[in-house]
Amino acid sequence: MMKIFGIRPFFAAFALIAVGLQANAFETKAAAAYVIDQTTGTVLLAKDADLPLPPASMSKLMTLYMAFEAIRDGRLSLNEKLPVSQHSMNYVGSTMFLNTRDRVRVEDLIRGIIVLSGNDACSVIAEALSPDGTESGFARFMTQRAQQLGMTNSTFANSNGWPQAGHRMSMRDLALLANLLITDFPEFYPLFAETEFAFDGRAAQNTRNRNPLLRLGIGADGLKTGHTQEAGYGLVGSAKQGQRRVIFVLSGLETTATRAQESEAIVNWAFRQFAQRPLAKKGERIATADVWMGEAPSVGLVPAEDISVLLPVLGGNEIAAEVVYNGPFQAPIAAGQKMAELVLRPEGLPETRIPLFAETAVADGGFMARISTAAMKLLDRLNKGPLPEDAT
Repeated sequence: MMKIFGIRPFFAAFALIAVGLQANAFETKAAAAYVIDQTTGTVLLAKDADLPLPPASMSKLMTLYMAFEAIRDGRLSLNEKLPVSQHSMNYVGSTMFLNTRDRVRVEDLIRGIIVLSGNDACSVIAEALSPDGTESGFARFMTQRAQQLGMTNSTFANSNGWPQAGHRMSMRDLALLANLLITDFPEFYPLFAETEFAFDGRAAQNTRNRNPLLRLGIGADGLKTGHTQEAGYGLVGSAKQGQRRVIFVLSGLETTATRAQESEAIVNWAFRQFAQRPLAKKGERIATADVWMGEAPSVGLVPAEDISVLLPVLGGNEIAAEVVYNGPFQAPIAAGQKMAELVLRPEGLPETRIPLFAETAVADGGFMARISTAAMKLLDRLNKGPLPEDAT
């Protein structure tokens, strides 16, 4: 049986917010967009977020992720020098102007991808890590790895986002990838905030990071712009203010100016129109669940971590919430065993589900508990009256 407990009184006690207006949704000019508050996992905006689209240079983030993995695993080193193939040299568009006489340090290639958006640099990394030494082989490797990481709407035909049939990513997948880069590789993430990189003095016209937010003082510290005629102008961005971090992805904008304006507006909206509020501490009892045949008739339900929720600044004065589980539970129950979910439904935002765990162990109650349970079942059956004649 599904147990559902409304717990509005519990949360009302925290006096979360005091006014009764809903926060205004952000009307983005982007063809597709996804905005998430990384700190709480709250999705603030989703527009065609799962539609596979041409990601342009934003897909270079996947090449970077795989390069970082290779460095972490010892398959690649920052000081290693990689050769440049004719295939890599032939790339045009945004490049490091590499040629086949070069052998380039991996660290320079990584900075060239992040800051200069080097198509050639991506190809050099790809050929070094490819199972068969080709960029197309690496692209197949990218697709497999993306699927393993949960990017289910991503397929890659090359390493850099150069227009090619079948090269697609969704906005949600790009946000997931951004989050993985930030959390899995904190030692490399500061590279995304670099505003200039003058490689070898050979590309004076391509030394500045195209991310329009990095110099604005709004906490922006990454990650990657993108542009092709097919994809329009896009940006995978992130910004941190105080204890909160926001990750956002925009695609399909018409000009660089629109991309800059829309990105700044998204960041300001996400930080100014929402506030993080504490709700409960780690180990604090949220509710109780019935227990059969145990030494105790019930067990407390507690969160494994502190609970906070992101709420619109202009929102309702309480949160709709409930605890949901399939029960009652049969003893024995181990302390820390997952038992239920706390479902939070802040006004104007998607619901959030937080796992709850057994506060204490409940041992099997033995023979007397079984007798007591059987007696309760019999009494319950008698109180309900006889079954209908056609019952089976």
